[in-house]
Amino acid sequence: MTVQTHQTPVHVLDAAVALAPEGDDRYTGHTHPAYGNMVGPFGGAIGATLLNAILCHPALLGDPVSLTVHYAAPIADGRFTVHARVMRTNRSSQHWFVELIQSEQVAAFATAVTAIRRDTWGTTDAVFPQVPSPDTLAPAPAIPRAAWTACYDMRFIDGAPDAADTGNHSSQSRLWIRDQPPRPLDFLSLSAICDAFFPRIFVRRPKWVPIGTVALTTYFHADAEQLRAQGIAPLLGVARALHFGKGFFDQSAEVWSPDGALLATSHQVVYFKE
Repeated sequence: MTVQTHQTPVHVLDAAVALAPEGDDRYTGHTHPAYGNMVGPFGGAIGATLLNAILCHPALLGDPVSLTVHYAAPIADGRFTVHARVMRTNRSSQHWFVELIQSEQVAAFATAVTAIRRDTWGTTDAVFPQVPSPDTLAPAPAIPRAAWTACYDMRFIDGAPDAADTGNHSSQSRLWIRDQPPRPLDFLSLSAICDAFFPRIFVRRPKWVPIGTVALTTYFHADAEQLRAQGIAPLLGVARALHFGKGFFDQSAEVWSPDGALLATSHQVVYFKE
């Protein structure tokens, strides 16, 4: 008698951020073609990979609170090494330093804080926008030159890149977003989604120019239990910029649950060339 076993396929995001332990706080990984970008890999997948090194580490304490990723050099398709180490452990928090190394040089590095969350007073001053539900909106087509866009179901309310014009167009975008195929939300997927907003310069004006994120900071406002409760539901993203000029622009984003809980915010500075 033949016994057949059925294994659940590995989600493409989990394959992209997968790390193999090598000892001495080191891991090996490999870029994934599904998260390719116009030049090199999608930064959100790289950031999630660095975060994964922390989440896999046996010394981990608590949940991620913040993650700052510096993209120091172009990352080539292929193998890389990740070195994650604890810089300090306090009673309920930890500080981390993580490096991604290719060709014996640092291509990206991150600092992070993890902590044991405690029940305290809380409130949200940011306002959850009144927007159409995702099932009333059509999915945006993937962009061939950026393979990673096929890894997300994006449903724009406003601010899609093709809606830009040469007038005084706002840099704001609002959209429903989730992994494609759907994947239960966790810190890895949330951190990648926080970088899944198109560069604001492409929304502000209809001109494609070379760009690259220099540094991205994500603040996680939810704990692991809150993220698990989201399941595969679409999240509401809001992104905007404040200033463009002299080769750089800023970009900020909010990621909300469908019922109006602010799950994460992010801030980044982006280089552009003309």
